[in-house]
Amino acid sequence: MTVSHLPLNALRAFEASARHLSFTRAGLELRVTQAAISHQVKSLEENLGVRLFRRLPRGLALTDEGQALMPVIAETFARIRATLDMFVNGHFREVVTIGSVTTFATGWLLPRLKTFCDAHPYVDLRLMTNNNRVDMAGEGLDFAIRFGDGSWHGTDATHLLTAPLSPLCAPSVALRLQRPADLGREVLLRSYRADEWTRWFAAADAPCPPLRGTVFDSSLAMAEVAAQGGGVALLPVKMFARELGEGRLMRPFDTEIALGDYWLTSLKSKRQSAAMQAFSLWLLESASDGAELAQPYPSCPGSPARVMPGLVPGTLDLTTSEQRRR
Repeated sequence: MTVSHLPLNALRAFEASARHLSFTRAGLELRVTQAAISHQVKSLEENLGVRLFRRLPRGLALTDEGQALMPVIAETFARIRATLDMFVNGHFREVVTIGSVTTFATGWLLPRLKTFCDAHPYVDLRLMTNNNRVDMAGEGLDFAIRFGDGSWHGTDATHLLTAPLSPLCAPSVALRLQRPADLGREVLLRSYRADEWTRWFAAADAPCPPLRGTVFDSSLAMAEVAAQGGGVALLPVKMFARELGEGRLMRPFDTEIALGDYWLTSLKSKRQSAAMQAFSLWLLESASDGAELAQPYPSCPGSPARVMPGLVPGTLDLTTSEQRRR
């Protein structure tokens, strides 16, 4: 018998014996006798022309050859088991790994994911949040949801949502704001994008006050500070529909600015699986169909009431990394 035709049972017997360093315990695991395991291992050694174990009075010890073979065989069986585990009830379970900027993940994607999971029960999603700076190949991502202008080297980018920014604050703060110039008396929470407030005041045709204080790298952190009355944050309104609907945040002014959009990106070199195609199709349809329930946003006195999309509650475990804004 040649090496290319080694019996599978003998390889399994070797792998189990090497883990347990015992023919007896290997036999118990594989539900055969100790003698059968010993015979299979001896047959494998004869075919390879080397000794894989040293037989000791109490148990076994791997030879140098056995130590070299063990990790290769163990990894091979582990990969076979992992692949077989992906077959469930006649279906092949696939994994789609997604990286998303945190604000989009928590404010838009997570509340809608249940509809995808219900429609595609044999697709496992792995969602990792990031700060808009990702290495898709290095991190093993199938997709990355990013904020920007849609231009990232080596990727295909499909537009998802516009994300205009507007001031949001606690209701108690909103009561003090009648016109944009009133913001000069408030704490203006700042992101790492230094020109946002300057551009917003220009769009509102009002002078921009001196900007000072803490700089945040997360719009979620800014939104929480604003909701607690700690200042006014310039945020993507669509991503905070829940907080607006609950009355924790209010939008005192209509003026908004657009500094970028949300995009679904994938590597040009990556071949899309059926699961990837299903997810991208669902995401694009969800972003464009406008089928969400509308709910009124609370507004401060003198401001027109506005109706914006509401969100359906939902949860998903996240793998988080350092978070930046959007």
